Amino acid sequence: MERASPTREDARPEGARPGGGRLLGYGVGSVGTGVFSAVPGLLLLYYLTDTLGVPAAVGGAVLTLPKIWDVLLNPLVGAASDREAVRTGRRTRLLAAGSAALPVAFALMFAVPGGIAGGLPGAVWAGAAFLLAATAFACFQVPYVALPAEMSGSPAVRTRIMSWRVVCLTVGILVAGGLAPAVVDLAGGGRPGYAVMGASVGAVMAAALVTATLSTRWVESRPGPRPLGLVAALRLARGNRPFFALLAAFVTQALAVAVMLAGAPYVASYRLGDYGLTSLMFVCLVGPSIPAVPAWARLARRYGAVRCYLAASAAFCAVAVALVPSVAAGGLAATLGLTALAGVCYAALQLLPLSLLPDTVHADAARTGHAQAGAFTGLWTAGETAGLALGPGLFAGVLAVSGFVSAPVETPVAQPPSALTGLLLGFTALPALLMLISLPFVVRYGRLAREKETV
Repeated sequence: MERASPTREDARPEGARPGGGRLLGYGVGSVGTGVFSAVPGLLLLYYLTDTLGVPAAVGGAVLTLPKIWDVLLNPLVGAASDREAVRTGRRTRLLAAGSAALPVAFALMFAVPGGIAGGLPGAVWAGAAFLLAATAFACFQVPYVALPAEMSGSPAVRTRIMSWRVVCLTVGILVAGGLAPAVVDLAGGGRPGYAVMGASVGAVMAAALVTATLSTRWVESRPGPRPLGLVAALRLARGNRPFFALLAAFVTQALAVAVMLAGAPYVASYRLGDYGLTSLMFVCLVGPSIPAVPAWARLARRYGAVRCYLAASAAFCAVAVALVPSVAAGGLAATLGLTALAGVCYAALQLLPLSLLPDTVHADAARTGHAQAGAFTGLWTAGETAGLALGPGLFAGVLAVSGFVSAPVETPVAQPPSALTGLLLGFTALPALLMLISLPFVVRYGRLAREKETV
């Protein structure tokens, strides 16, 4: 078979190393994306059921429907991003549009007016704002994830780029999980507390997104040799089997983590006896990523990224199973310790698949002659969005089936034993099962990647 002619990306020096300032400028965008990825999954369902009194099934729909739209939108944004890159050599316009709109829509999600706060009207307001926020997020996230494949042709350098990004992502998630619930409490709780939190965290998000947009204007994006429509782009992408195996693993794991995040406030409130422990649990899950990311990067260089990815996935599954008796007994120290161990594994689940993703893009460029990073990241973020969206919805379904009773925080109700069992298993056993399902996809990716190397 005749080899496709090289694109401009193919010609970039393999060892090109962006400086620390440029890496930080890129990575800081993940503070904003981490906030948006985590806060709705962590707090929006609880806000709907325990502040606005929305039934759990309706709350799950509010979280799920906008994300379904986002799944459909992301591939369109990816194709649009590639077309923009062909015309202008940059992906800046979509990044700027998402940076401007996302923080505003995020704040509106938690600013339901008092006159419509109860029941369906409040759910409609929050759902509409979430829909706008999801659209803006796609405009930023899709071209943002495409940039590392265009920043360097070296896998080692791209792992370094991703290390910076995942550390910044961890900071964003910590802001979401550690700061957001605390701001709600400090602002008096209830609707006013959530409104203050939405505005405050939205301001942090805006600063991060705008900084990344301005700091990545140096990246030359050349998918070429000509713009492709969505259908043509997806037709070309269809033959990239390693990409789809990696995507399946990543999406299943994103779903597992999203289910666990959605369950954290309920476990803190109804199993550990204090909603305020939500922040501490979240910090224990995400905080270890900061020191763990460099450690996983070193292990990946020594033993291979795929082996480390498989080991971390299996370990997360084992830790989730071990959490069942710990949470059931209400053991705070054991629960927090195991959650921290899960956090060490979570660092690898963020770093390693994102480090492997550009390899699939570059391999496909050699096969097709089109380095269509936007098309692949559109599919990638669509899958990630689906996992993050379905997680809270799946947990809400567990609550509904197990008989959970929704009520405003001002008038708490005792939950039946079935609901307490349901939220326990939803936080522990369900993520473990999903992580177990992801393991064959990781193995398949490794096998396909080795086959590509021997061709």
